Amino acid sequence: MQARRIARELAILSLAQLPNKPDRLQAQQLQDVVLAAVRTLTTEVHDTLETAAAELSRGNDRLLRSETRAVDLQSSRVMLQEAIDLAQSAINRIGSALEIPEFIQLANQKEVRAYTMELLTQVKANQTETDRLIERSLVDWQMARLARIDQDILRLAVTEFWFLGVPEQVAINEAIELAKRYSTEDGHRFINGVLRRVTEQLKSEQKVGRSPSVQDLQ
Repeated sequence: MQARRIARELAILSLAQLPNKPDRLQAQQLQDVVLAAVRTLTTEVHDTLETAAAELSRGNDRLLRSETRAVDLQSSRVMLQEAIDLAQSAINRIGSALEIPEFIQLANQKEVRAYTMELLTQVKANQTETDRLIERSLVDWQMARLARIDQDILRLAVTEFWFLGVPEQVAINEAIELAKRYSTEDGHRFINGVLRRVTEQLKSEQKVGRSPSVQDLQ
């Protein structure tokens, strides 16, 4: 289980920076995957820290202007709290980045290496089908509007239980843990809800004796 969990994290962090074509992806070396994961974490830390700094500055300016006006003072406090939350998120990202050396060492394990590459290859190969299935499970939302990390977590989970035979509950639980680690504060609840609806769709199709095809999902 630990090996597969590490493989999932490597896959999620590297998906956005690797080739989309399965044949080109298969030619990637493990060090390329790890490098892509490091770049993703570095970019996220940088962006989150910049946003936090901007929010802190805005909150501080508003506090200075508000002085004794209670309404403005309260809104300033809210802004500062949001900035603090962003800063905490950035710190968490840095913590994840610091774990990369351990990832590199563990990635040399045969099971980790094999499952990472299988996940990456299968997610890319089946992305059209999984995206259409996920799209049908979104309520008042669109796949393209989701944060990239949320898109990839959903793709990974659906690929695992639809194409790789991983038990649904295991795939969903692992996706929730990934969302808690890399998505927004409420991201894991959103991910859970979408995946539950995806499994309901698949079960509904199975009751009528077939699985949804590409044509069904168009």
